[in-house]
Amino acid sequence: MRHPDLAQREKSCLLVVDVQERLMPAIHGGERVVESCVRLIRGVRLLQVPILVTTQYVRGLGPLVAPVAEALGESGAFDKTAFSCCAEDGFFGRLDALEKDTVIVCGVEAHVCVLQTALDLVENGYRVHVVADAIGSRDPENRRVALEKMARAGAVISTTEMVLFELLRRAGAAEFKAVQALVK
Repeated sequence: MRHPDLAQREKSCLLVVDVQERLMPAIHGGERVVESCVRLIRGVRLLQVPILVTTQYVRGLGPLVAPVAEALGESGAFDKTAFSCCAEDGFFGRLDALEKDTVIVCGVEAHVCVLQTALDLVENGYRVHVVADAIGSRDPENRRVALEKMARAGAVISTTEMVLFELLRRAGAAEFKAVQALVK
């Protein structure tokens, strides 16, 4: 039996929240956030972990940033206007269809859409892993406080490398070298 704070491939999905063209230039450390999101997306794709993607009011904030869109390939984004993904009609239908009990969350903004989504997912009985190096806010203080609030509410705070190696589980796995190359 594994500790419940370890992400497990067969139980997990990735949720990429609102990593959009007009929003990312304002995010403190935005390039790092995008790089971490891309690394995470590529890793979970190698491990065949399903991915859900959202955009916030795409007409106003634009499409996903190019590196994220390229890493996702054909994964279509679910456009929303609610801050919490969970408050958007149809979101739980998409999530429930994956039959996963753990949601790994990355994206922006940490203190708005990521926070509200993570708290709502916890409230609805999901295990939530928030990937700290793959979330961001305009103000680093908002990001810091959001991480604290999510942890207090029961979310597991993790990093891209931690999550990928937890999902991988062993060095003997077929995908080990490919995942290792992503994190170097």
